[in-house]
Amino acid sequence: MTPKFIVSTLSTAVALSLSANAFAKDVTKEEKNFEQITVIGSASAINDIPGSATFIDEQELEKFEYTDISRVLSAVPGVYVQEEDGYGLRPNIGMRGTGTGRNDKISVMEDGVLVAPAPYSAPSAYYFPTMGRMESIEVLKGAASVKYGPRTTGGVLNLVSRSLPTEGSKGLLNAELGSDGFYKGHAYFGKKKNNAAGLVEVFTYGADGFKDLPVGSDNTGFEKNDFLLKFGFDFGDNEAHSLEMKLKYSDERSDETYMGLTDADYKENPYRRYAASQNDEMNTQHNAYQINYAYRFGKGYELLATAYLNDFHRNWYKASKVSSSYLEQYSEFEANPTSEGIEGVGVKANNRDYQAKGLQTEFHIPAGNHYITVGARYHEDEMDRFQWEDKYTLNQDLSMTLTEKGVPGSNSNRLDSAEATSLFIQDEWSLDALVISAGLRYEEITIKRVEWAKSDPNRENGLTKDISNDTEILVPSLGATYTVSDNLTLLAGIQKGYAPAAPGNADQEEEESVNIELGGRYDYAGIQGEVIYFNSDYTNMHGNCTAAVGCSDDNIGDQYNYGEVSVSGFELSAGKVFATNAASFPVRLTYTYTDSEFDNAFESDLWGSVEKGDAMPYVPENQLALSVGAEFSSFVLDTQMRYVSDAHADLTDSGRNAIDSRVVWDLAAKYLIDDKQKVYLTVDNLFDKTYVANRANGGIQPGKPRTLQLGYSYSF
Repeated sequence: MTPKFIVSTLSTAVALSLSANAFAKDVTKEEKNFEQITVIGSASAINDIPGSATFIDEQELEKFEYTDISRVLSAVPGVYVQEEDGYGLRPNIGMRGTGTGRNDKISVMEDGVLVAPAPYSAPSAYYFPTMGRMESIEVLKGAASVKYGPRTTGGVLNLVSRSLPTEGSKGLLNAELGSDGFYKGHAYFGKKKNNAAGLVEVFTYGADGFKDLPVGSDNTGFEKNDFLLKFGFDFGDNEAHSLEMKLKYSDERSDETYMGLTDADYKENPYRRYAASQNDEMNTQHNAYQINYAYRFGKGYELLATAYLNDFHRNWYKASKVSSSYLEQYSEFEANPTSEGIEGVGVKANNRDYQAKGLQTEFHIPAGNHYITVGARYHEDEMDRFQWEDKYTLNQDLSMTLTEKGVPGSNSNRLDSAEATSLFIQDEWSLDALVISAGLRYEEITIKRVEWAKSDPNRENGLTKDISNDTEILVPSLGATYTVSDNLTLLAGIQKGYAPAAPGNADQEEEESVNIELGGRYDYAGIQGEVIYFNSDYTNMHGNCTAAVGCSDDNIGDQYNYGEVSVSGFELSAGKVFATNAASFPVRLTYTYTDSEFDNAFESDLWGSVEKGDAMPYVPENQLALSVGAEFSSFVLDTQMRYVSDAHADLTDSGRNAIDSRVVWDLAAKYLIDDKQKVYLTVDNLFDKTYVANRANGGIQPGKPRTLQLGYSYSF
């Protein structure tokens, strides 16, 4: 019996699909009528997970009113965030040394569905869900994350959208204004009547930007709109069945660029932008459709199914070829502009269409001391690249004149696609204080690339490439928790890490690793937290080529190998609430130590000469976050400090330790008018720390300077 036959048979039996729908087992039907797709489910469910887990609830998210996922995740141990635009529009997130480029090495989901525009064929996510409208954030690492593939090395990030009301009505009106023309408007209303519920949500925000252009409108900001609509219905005997439909639309226009600064210009004005980037603009549109079905029967049996479709269009019109030498040329010209100007400045339309769709199910089976979960997923996705480049002259007055209009398809003309069938089974076996969790994931993946000549925009006779990679992989995991006492739980896990090969090279191999973790969770004298040691041993670590990491136009979308890499470290978190009769003072500390090493030497076009023992670029050795609050009857004050040690930008002499270490403070103050109303002030980067956020694509991108936001909120 072949693995393909097993998958086909079981997929049919459980309606074709794997689920990321893991209901927390402590959530009963009476507590939650409609299906809320989660990975962890609640803070209390973490104790049952044989791995590192973080649950950030709505109350925690409201402390700083963040709209930037980078700032939210900076306090999560084992997570690395490389900032880019300062507002979190396109975050770069990694976990446990996976690298941070465009989130392409972790599984990012919204409501249990993969959100990368094409998770298999083009995993680099230029789309990211709007953080500000989320109800909770879940981060899961280690052996427990194996069922959420396809990438099972680092971990899972699941963003949970607004849930349907379980009774009566609920709603919110929130308005905010701030520095650099920042604005935010957020409103939702939901109501349940009898067995039906509905919810509508609107989130819009934007800013003029904090960078300075020497010409034009000087607008370096963004505008983003997000609309969410949900319907739910319970039916059947004892309301055993529930159905939920989710519709989502978002669009974005951002005057953002990849063009950074030279070191000299950064020192003179870190928030400067070169005139050659004045036409740079990202335009996106995202449509998502999701239907969730749940059938609960017997004593704890659950059948969960989700069908989904995501469409994403983006066109990032931006200056190309912005290497170090080009940046120096622009800088020198702006200082001493000549009458002939700079001719042949390329501005490329990075025009792409994406689609991802699939069906996934999960069946929960309580069987005595065992709790068995079986799931499957059938998934298809594609990326259609149809790009061109326009030529401009940068004039003496620093304006730009279009001199040559590019032909659509003449820069890149290809279609990447993927089909994947996945299957997993997981058994949670309880033996008094010991709980053993064993899982096995199977993936059958076909990834294709079809490419046409750049001179054949109609895709008629210019086929230049038609290749595919076929993969079958088994990914096992084994984890355990042991409850020593009410105050201490030990945990351990081992799993196989995996990432599929990209379609650019028919000989490309999959990424594989062995990942282990050991540690414990504790609750002693009111101090709650966890300490976990982790180790990942890669046999063939991947890197995905994007402009964000400095790849050339011809290589973007391809994959390259790091070879053997070792990553180890430990994560620590601790929190305690100190209380008096008049106030409470919550304190929380998180710390991550990471030791990353290349185990072989090689030459890299991106990073220079890599020697055995070199640390990975953009993976800091130390990260620490400390938050302290003071909560009175009508006034709440919160502050958070984040320390990140220096890191390599590349492995050339000039790139070592080229990312600054930094300490950044944020502050939030709220006045509670009554139970439903509040006014608040938030300050990001309180002490106005200037720092290098990244050096991708040849230049320096700065972190966001101090910004203030003032808001009002009414909820019911």
